Amino acid sequence: MSADAATPSSGSVSDTGPTTTWSAGPFAVPNVTGAAGTVSCGNAQLCDDYTLKVSVPVGYDAGHSLRVDVKWPDSAADFDLYVLDADGREVAASASSSDPETVLLPAVTASYTVRVVPYAPLGDSFTGTASLVADPADPPPSTATPPTYANSSAPDSIKDAHNAGEPSIGVDRATGAAMFQAYTSTLKVTYDGAGAATWQDKSANATNGCPQGSTTSLDPILFTDPATHRTFESQLAGKTALTCYTDDDGETWTPTGGSGVNSGVDHQSIGGGPFTTGEPGAVTSYPNAVYYCSQDIADASCAVSRDGGLTYGPAVPMYSLLDCGGLHGHVKVAPDGTVYVPNKGCGGNQAVAVSEDNGLTWTVRKNPSSTPGDSDPSVGIGAAGTVYMGYQNSDGTARIAVSHDKGKTWLYDQNVGASLGIKNIVFPAVTAGDDNRAAFAFLGTTSGGNYQDTADFKGVWHLYVATTYDGGQSWVTVDATPTDPVQKGSICTGGTTCGQDRNLLDFIDVTLDAQGRVLAAYADGCTGTCATGGAQNYDALASVARQSSGNTLYGAYDAVVAGKHKKSRGGR
Repeated sequence: MSADAATPSSGSVSDTGPTTTWSAGPFAVPNVTGAAGTVSCGNAQLCDDYTLKVSVPVGYDAGHSLRVDVKWPDSAADFDLYVLDADGREVAASASSSDPETVLLPAVTASYTVRVVPYAPLGDSFTGTASLVADPADPPPSTATPPTYANSSAPDSIKDAHNAGEPSIGVDRATGAAMFQAYTSTLKVTYDGAGAATWQDKSANATNGCPQGSTTSLDPILFTDPATHRTFESQLAGKTALTCYTDDDGETWTPTGGSGVNSGVDHQSIGGGPFTTGEPGAVTSYPNAVYYCSQDIADASCAVSRDGGLTYGPAVPMYSLLDCGGLHGHVKVAPDGTVYVPNKGCGGNQAVAVSEDNGLTWTVRKNPSSTPGDSDPSVGIGAAGTVYMGYQNSDGTARIAVSHDKGKTWLYDQNVGASLGIKNIVFPAVTAGDDNRAAFAFLGTTSGGNYQDTADFKGVWHLYVATTYDGGQSWVTVDATPTDPVQKGSICTGGTTCGQDRNLLDFIDVTLDAQGRVLAAYADGCTGTCATGGAQNYDALASVARQSSGNTLYGAYDAVVAGKHKKSRGGR
């Protein structure tokens, strides 16, 4: 079956004529060349190109964006969207499994090629819409005193100190030890009274009870339950999760059943918290539920453990590809037992999958103000159940919204990077303390454009943390690494199709200690001479930014955090 070309083949938008539409199809032949990194268009690999001209007054982009949507009737099909500039360079893309696919660009005078690729067309046609839209108005930034952060990094004496992409972090609130996971290494970070950090390797291995913990990894993850102080570390190995837990900060480890029924193929996550009342609960003395969630081919599922993580029941689908893209963020559990797993693309929005019955059933609840992003969103949950969802919007900006009804409605959705001129972010990570206090960490840059363009993107990235003290109505955002970039140039979030600019892998993490100090775990990709003005060296050094001054996320301890902490490693 041959495809009909776009009808019409070109169009324009302006401040007086803000919308244009077109359609093309049907398409029967899949074009999956984009999975290898570069889309190929030709007789054997079909693409559809639409010429779009934008004409607007100078300064129009200050309050407007160009939005391009592509949608199709059968949600089981999949089309991908790319936008090329007049020189044929990719400036934006949306190549997920979302329907519609959406991109947002600055509303400036320009000429583009809108390229639609039938990744899995199933004989479907598509409709494209380009519109000039007004940007939502953001409230003024918070007037709260900005907190400050002190950074430390693992010493070179620790194995894999420089192999710490996509780290996760937890804090044992009984001992104060921060537990940091990346690749097959579990590191323990302790702080003295002046804030100086000491790093120790406490990885699970044959000598401390769990040899499976340090053998192989496709996707590492760590979770520390703040109430029980138990830390879980897990390695995804094919269709199996190799999991251990420790109750003494890594001195000894106990092997577990991993994930119960077959784990998924990617994006595993472990979390835990109280059981919902009125539903089946714990079967041992360990009081809390432990959840294992992972993406599979056609859906994403979660399994629950009722015996402290030793064994898991059967996995239950959270959603299928008809609802959301397969990749998801990390599972979080509210004080009342409600379980949340965020997703970056659910029918044109970002969303949370929610279970209110200990993982037996799930409901997808969208944030209608959001558009799909490249990085997984994150949720933090306050002491009374308020949910904060931080995400990368499809225009690259850092946005966060608040829900008081378990994701059914969302409030105060806003760009928390605008006050610092941040135009692109990756790796959202959110935590919360008191119900009206939360922190949103991310890597950000003040450079706009396609941050995955290896050849041309020259942005400098830092770790930023936005904090709210009024329930998400306003946020104060700070650069947590002001004198030391985390990366220079591009950051690729395209998985195995990436080059050396995937050194940071897929996410960072954030948590808080017993006094409400925020701790953000990240891989430092710019070290040595790179940090002092030299070329990007694509490192991945295990690093933690710990709050050193300012109000914490627990108001009762605001007076505890004062002064500045010492650096604990040369170079940061």
